[in-house]
Amino acid sequence: MKLQRKNRLRATALGALAVSGALVLTACGSDDNTSGNTGGTGGKTSAASNIKCDGAKGQLLASGSSAQKNAMDLWIKNYMAACSGVEINYKSSSSGEGIIAFNQGTVAFAGSDSALKPEEVAESKKICKTGQGINLPMVGGPIAVGFHLEGVDSLTLDASTLAKIFDNKIKKWNDPAIAKLNEGAKLPAKAIQAFHRSEDSGTTQNLGKYLGAAAPSDWKYEAEKKWPAPGGQAASGSAGVAAQVKQVDGSIGYFELSYASSQSITTVDINTGGAAPVKATSENASKAIAAAKIKGTGKDLALDLDYTTKAEGAYPLVLVTYEVACDTGNKSDTLSTVKSFLTYTASDEGQKVLTEAGYAPIPTEINAKVRETVAGLS
Repeated sequence: MKLQRKNRLRATALGALAVSGALVLTACGSDDNTSGNTGGTGGKTSAASNIKCDGAKGQLLASGSSAQKNAMDLWIKNYMAACSGVEINYKSSSSGEGIIAFNQGTVAFAGSDSALKPEEVAESKKICKTGQGINLPMVGGPIAVGFHLEGVDSLTLDASTLAKIFDNKIKKWNDPAIAKLNEGAKLPAKAIQAFHRSEDSGTTQNLGKYLGAAAPSDWKYEAEKKWPAPGGQAASGSAGVAAQVKQVDGSIGYFELSYASSQSITTVDINTGGAAPVKATSENASKAIAAAKIKGTGKDLALDLDYTTKAEGAYPLVLVTYEVACDTGNKSDTLSTVKSFLTYTASDEGQKVLTEAGYAPIPTEINAKVRETVAGLS
């Protein structure tokens, strides 16, 4: 009965991955590593990849950021194909829910688009008996601002206009502030329908950090995971916001580039004050993330991003998703699998998947420290 239940769980997990990752996998092409598997224990390496299973076994539960969902789907697919006998289930919910689950001890690691707060670190010490939760930057990328406006196929906005739109201060698409940034465009006198995340979200927090840094006189809210401004319409998860923008004429919203790419949603170019407006691309996001500095101490690798960059071709509205794990005090039954899986996601092979899926790899110098820290998890 236990074997039958395990097989049913595995089939369910693989089925969910196939459906949720279908759009991305179609865009990226198949990366099927199911042939030539060598199995999951004893530090064996799959013949179809460089993934080292290193004693990984059993079921691993994780949850959190929906921003990294499409990357996580690909990582899990590749990893489970290489390491037989391992089942990884990642629940794409939100950064806030992921951190709560981690600090309750119900998941082995969490995904979060913002670094742990001091009170969250303190709470993690109850679970990480001999250590604490640390931030491991694993996924980078642009927060795309997608829009749907019939008759308009390109749009440039700056931090000030974005702040006023999301704060319900600019209400029509033909507002003079928007028209000034888009000379020659035929902007309709249509009401703007701005969509935001309904749940606590690291993507929301990173948007708030950008608006607060780049347009401080127009965005007076603290950068929090909960949406702070009045008005607008709420949708669940990045997928929910993207779906609404795709469907509703006159709409605008924010989500990771992979959601825009998979649903063919047109994205806003951002006027940073540099030589030319910057498009939301993985390459342009990488230019901004490359300037990030580590602000965490010890084994914590939280980053400080420059949201006000005017560097040529640097897209400033970026986020970094962290995998949150215990530095020490990890549960013995999941430690080997956590280390093996995160070793893969931080590897050259794992980071290459990010570019193919519309994300940005973590800069080499920072990623080297991630690998070193993952190797030392205990």
